[in-house]
Amino acid sequence: MERREFLKTTFALSLGITSGALDLYGESGLSRQKLGKKLPKRTLGKTGEELSIVGLGGVVMDKMEASAAGELASEVMDLGLNYFDVAPSYGNAEIVMGEALRGRRDKVFLACKTLERDRKGALRELHRSLKRLYTDHFDLYQFHALSSLDDVEKIFGPDGAVEAFIKARKEGKIRYIGFSAHSVKAALAAMDRFDFDTILFPINFVLFFEENFGPQVIAKAKQKGMGILAIKALALSQIPEGQKRTFEKCWYVPVSERDKADKALRFILSQPVTAAVPPGDPGLFRMAVDLAHGFRPLTEKEKAELRQYASGKKPIFKLDV
Repeated sequence: MERREFLKTTFALSLGITSGALDLYGESGLSRQKLGKKLPKRTLGKTGEELSIVGLGGVVMDKMEASAAGELASEVMDLGLNYFDVAPSYGNAEIVMGEALRGRRDKVFLACKTLERDRKGALRELHRSLKRLYTDHFDLYQFHALSSLDDVEKIFGPDGAVEAFIKARKEGKIRYIGFSAHSVKAALAAMDRFDFDTILFPINFVLFFEENFGPQVIAKAKQKGMGILAIKALALSQIPEGQKRTFEKCWYVPVSERDKADKALRFILSQPVTAAVPPGDPGLFRMAVDLAHGFRPLTEKEKAELRQYASGKKPIFKLDV
């Protein structure tokens, strides 16, 4: 057994993934790696940056040992994944990711976020994140989880966080400015207030078909030339009341069956998005990376199958406009 395969198997077993289930979670990715097949890349809006069509969300590395995180980073970077996204609210992910990227920071497009809404707090958190990740700049820095019009008003108000972002960009500490949002209303309002480079937004088939949540945001972002990044890539529905989480790092029910996950991921990547961020569960993440190698546009028949699958599911967000 090769060293990389041995380490991957050991890592999987430490997560409670049995050897019989390894193929579900991307074991075939090793074969792709040996064949030299890389993940496809797309241009990130008006930035001109080329990102892999799936990214590594920092939640995957939360609670990981530094050695395991370093091995995971090596594995996915070998496969062509160059988009890493993290935030201070993701447990110890910043610290672990920082260690994993030491000596190879220049090989990835590194994105970070802040929940701070005022200038002082945003600058403080930015500097702490830079230190934790052993870097002098972020390729993309984002307002994290804009969930209401009040959030939007705060960041653009007197001494709002937008002032910190603009200052940091002038100083070379961040290259591009973006935001993530869990609200259609907040996302549309934010795009009206500032010339953002990117948006990170929940995009999936259940939200589209059952709630009409997302199409209007994508349309506006595309009109403005923004890079569109998709979160909640494999989210299916809310967890029924009283039911425990099946996956510790997923606060929703994810699409975990490989065939359905393939269609769900391809639904997103058939939209005008640059990249999708899979769930924070390491196994689901590996599966998504593996599936992304075989991306092909969703057919009308498959789209109809997804629409039927979505029927009656309880979307994780509600349309608020």
